[in-house]
Amino acid sequence: MNPFQKNESKETLFSPVSTEEVPPRPPSPPKKPPPKICGSNYPLSIAFIVVNEFCERFSYYGMKAVLTLYFLYFLHWSEDTSTSVYHAFSSLCYFTPILGAAIADSWLGKFKTIIYLSLVYVLGHVIKSLGALPILGGPMVHTVLSLVGLSLIALGTGGIKPCVAAFGGDQFEEKHAEERTRYFSVFYLSINAGSLISTFITPMLRGDVQCFGEDCYALAFGVPGLLMVIALVVFAMGSKMYKKPPPEGNIVAQVFKCIWFALSNRFKNRSGDIPTRQHWLDWAAEKYPKQLIMDVKALTRVLFLYIPLPMFWALLDQQGSRWTLQATKMNGNLGLFVLQPDQMQVLNPFLVLVFIPLFDLAIYRLISKCGINFSSLRKMAVGMILACLAFAVAAAVEIKINGMAPPQPGPQEIFLQVLNLADDEVKVTVLGNENNSLLVESIKSFQKIPHYSKLHLKTKSQDFYFHLKYHNSSVYTEHSVEEKNWYSLIIREDGKHISSMMVKDVEGKTTNGMTAVRFINTLHKDVNISVGTDISLSVGEDYGVSAYRTVQRGEYPAVHCRTEDKDFSLNLGLLDFGASYLFVITNSTSQGLQAWKMEDIPANKMSIAWQLPQYALVTAGEVMFSVTGLEFSYSQAPSSMKSVLQAAWLLTVAVGNIIVLVVAQFSGLVQWAEFILFSCLLLAVCLIFSIMGYYYVPVKPEDMQGPADKQIPHIQGDMINLETKKTRL
Repeated sequence: MNPFQKNESKETLFSPVSTEEVPPRPPSPPKKPPPKICGSNYPLSIAFIVVNEFCERFSYYGMKAVLTLYFLYFLHWSEDTSTSVYHAFSSLCYFTPILGAAIADSWLGKFKTIIYLSLVYVLGHVIKSLGALPILGGPMVHTVLSLVGLSLIALGTGGIKPCVAAFGGDQFEEKHAEERTRYFSVFYLSINAGSLISTFITPMLRGDVQCFGEDCYALAFGVPGLLMVIALVVFAMGSKMYKKPPPEGNIVAQVFKCIWFALSNRFKNRSGDIPTRQHWLDWAAEKYPKQLIMDVKALTRVLFLYIPLPMFWALLDQQGSRWTLQATKMNGNLGLFVLQPDQMQVLNPFLVLVFIPLFDLAIYRLISKCGINFSSLRKMAVGMILACLAFAVAAAVEIKINGMAPPQPGPQEIFLQVLNLADDEVKVTVLGNENNSLLVESIKSFQKIPHYSKLHLKTKSQDFYFHLKYHNSSVYTEHSVEEKNWYSLIIREDGKHISSMMVKDVEGKTTNGMTAVRFINTLHKDVNISVGTDISLSVGEDYGVSAYRTVQRGEYPAVHCRTEDKDFSLNLGLLDFGASYLFVITNSTSQGLQAWKMEDIPANKMSIAWQLPQYALVTAGEVMFSVTGLEFSYSQAPSSMKSVLQAAWLLTVAVGNIIVLVVAQFSGLVQWAEFILFSCLLLAVCLIFSIMGYYYVPVKPEDMQGPADKQIPHIQGDMINLETKKTRL
């Protein structure tokens, strides 16, 4: 048989011998071109992909926007634990793209991978929303459901991340490269649009809607879950229009195998008698083609520059954790509108959309006209410096917030205020050698005390004896207290006599942007109070004291109240961010039923607008670092290594989140000191990166094609397949 003869098909080789002439087969009908958008060169299928990406990004960023506050106020975790789990979830979301790419390239293909992992994604949202229902089980059930849901969401969003954009690019023909470039611009615009809208809306669903008497986290998680269902349905609707390339093999796995073979081969041939090779990757030449080895060499040069990059992401991704927690201690009233603490994250996608054209069309061109060589590596270094400055500003804001916060009682200390609800003034004295009179002057009836008084204890808990002088009578009373707490000594009148009761106050500010209220009922009947639509509480008769309830910040001019025989309303006025209020319900003959208002803990004084400089700095740093870094990486590596670079870039984000997790869990620093630590760490990393960039020699695109393969010397030793072959990639 002639080896160069053209192979025939199986039908021809095994067709029966016949003397009759075989009629020719009819030609196959021409392939119908895919439908286009309005007669353009854009396939109609990309519309489904762009809508899918918008809904998926809305789903992801919307859920993530309220995640930290959910950990803190629904699951009642500490700030450090909430931050750690938040960044563990973020890190997992950037590890799973490698798994998704491997499944798509080696097994299912992009289309099936997106469909199947989107189903996992939706299931994660459903479980996460169920974990936010207060009526469904206890804290352990909520925690388990939340962690399982987040794990499935991380697998879903990370798994489809490397597939969706590339699948959209597959829909274009090679002759429509310009349209494909514009498609990617629209694709990334849909990402930012989804992020921008969701980070504004879902905090409103959490805070402005009450369900089960508290913030509606179930709704804030459920709506993003619904958007993910829409994303899946829209993507599946375009199934018949898609081009679905089969799996082509995973280049990431090929790179790892090539590197592993080179290292193991070098180790096996470490004898001094064996000639050395120019590069350690040349030891893979016995098994892998020369062009692949050259591409991996170019890849490793870029990956070496990736080593310092995780530190930048460690700072950038704290917008949704530490910076959101900082916003809860600030006043969100901006005059024209009121911002929830987790809504400040909307600044990042908004400023990204503003800064990208601003930098490209104005700042970079102005620098170029000044004759400054503002290379890609220099842009990335400046981006790191801007992030350092952002965290320095965040530290300054945190120090200012701490300076405005009320002091906290220390060991063997308590804070005490006296509320005189009698009809005349009372003189209060603490009996004992260490604590003198609380106030020099007598306390008038319903007098608002400007601040708490500090009392010292001899042990962790102690009984205090008080002397109350009222008119011409003296009353001695005893109350037990524990260290590090706030108390109110309430003096009440019972006919011609007075008595007192000790009530523990809220320990500090409500740091979720809410306000806390409680009531004292001086009436002789129980009172039911409805604050808002879902919050109601009952206050017992004759100086009954309610528990604290948190409500939304706002004006409350007519709060509905009811006794067994009467309905009435109370004007509570403005309840401001972070404040704690005490209302005493009284019935005066002149003014009727009313509420006497006392501010236990003052409202947040520092405006949330002071976070704007740090958001502007870190977003400018992100534009200079992230956009430029990807562009530089792609220009320095061969086209066959683009997917590997994308995987490595996502891994730097994952490692950055792990850094935050470790620092938050083990540093033990106060918040402003932690911000300074991150700023200094990134500054040191920036210096290292600048030195690495100074010695880096950029590769020109024409230099990436190497010379013809050279024959590797035939070497004796423990090597595999020593005969090299020229292989065309």
